[in-house]
Amino acid sequence: MQELLNKEMNISRKIKSILKSKFDLINNEKLKNNLLNAFPYWLGAIITGIVSVFYAKLFLLAEAGTKFIFERASWSFLIITPVCFVLAWKIIDRYAPFSRGSGIPQVTAAIELSTPKTNHKVKSLLSLRIIFTKIFSSLIMVFGGGVIGREGPTIQISASIFKTIGDYLPAWYPKISRRNMIVTGAAAGLAAAFNTPLGGIVFALEELTKTHFSYFKSALLTGVIISGLTALNFLGPYLYLGYPTLDLITPWVIVAIIPLSILAGISGITMSKVLLYFLKIKRNLKKNYLKIIYIVICGLIISGLAILVDFRTFGSGKDIMVSTLFSDQKKIEWYIPFLRMVGPVFSFSAGAAGGIFAPSLSAGATIGAVLAEWFHLSNPETNLIILCGMTGFLTSITRSPFTSSILVLEMTNSHNVIFYIMLTALFSNLVAVSLSRRSLYEHLKEQYLSELNSMEEEKPFSKSI
Repeated sequence: MQELLNKEMNISRKIKSILKSKFDLINNEKLKNNLLNAFPYWLGAIITGIVSVFYAKLFLLAEAGTKFIFERASWSFLIITPVCFVLAWKIIDRYAPFSRGSGIPQVTAAIELSTPKTNHKVKSLLSLRIIFTKIFSSLIMVFGGGVIGREGPTIQISASIFKTIGDYLPAWYPKISRRNMIVTGAAAGLAAAFNTPLGGIVFALEELTKTHFSYFKSALLTGVIISGLTALNFLGPYLYLGYPTLDLITPWVIVAIIPLSILAGISGITMSKVLLYFLKIKRNLKKNYLKIIYIVICGLIISGLAILVDFRTFGSGKDIMVSTLFSDQKKIEWYIPFLRMVGPVFSFSAGAAGGIFAPSLSAGATIGAVLAEWFHLSNPETNLIILCGMTGFLTSITRSPFTSSILVLEMTNSHNVIFYIMLTALFSNLVAVSLSRRSLYEHLKEQYLSELNSMEEEKPFSKSI
């Protein structure tokens, strides 16, 4: 142990001497401090950009593998899906229980716990172990046909990267707010995942923290910009979805947008409540074999729907959004929205890693496409209704209307229809709030905080035994 401490002290001295020799060349003391304060954010942003790009590529490969096997032996998913679901859950259960699910509730809980009295609990929510466990579990899950996204996991992964960098700073280093590091990491993760810098900033302000923007504006802006630029260097200029045709839209389209907003809000809340109900059922299963039986049933339900009804039950749903927005075949069968809502319920409640951002967007897109057909709208107007459906459904899940609007606008470069999209977010949010005061993420955050408190209370008891 003493030898390890000596090695760590030597490394710390070397880092200090290197940094000191570099910064001694700068005469302005304030500039030195500013550079030292900024360096951890810059480093975290670069690493976040790199990790998010490779994670995105692996995620796409896993989805492509699912499609490849399904086209040749669809029946095999009656075995593949349950096995992958159980394996993905087991990895989480054994190595990092708090890496399950989306990752956004864990980040909001970590921000809340970033105080001197409770900061020790944050390591259960954000760590290097979380990063690797989250990636492996979600990749296995999506390969098995899980209806999950990578965007929520990317946020927890990036927050863990920033948190880890903060933990490894030497004692002599200028004090950096742990809370600001986590917030900036999460925003940088969202920006890199969707290529939406404004969405990352708005997400940090609206969803993650109520802190006044002036307290961390420089760190947040630089983190988002650097992570986004790093991702762009690997992927090149791109939009998450593309450039849908949105010209020749008449004001009468609002006649379809208002009922769509109400329907998207009701649908999102319904899915959230059903999901919370099934999570409660899973949580009440104390024996491992009962949990495994539940997970196998979830896998069989999803694979059965994909085989017997439609392959589009599987996956994040990005293909559905792309096909409805960028082809002339915009017709969506009436039952597809139900499949896109049932899928996340059984995938998410299985207890593995996986986000709900992309599945929510795809569910909203299918609702919009079905409604557009009922109203016999033109192709550009159908595209608008699809975008509005995505915004409305995501808003009802997150209760973050500005974040949802900005994300959809940036993903499609559709700023000319900003008022329609924001109107949808406003109506959907009003519907959601009237039906349930708290969002899905708020419910999940409370569950994680409760679990952490229970673990804290059990520690003294276990020691006394």
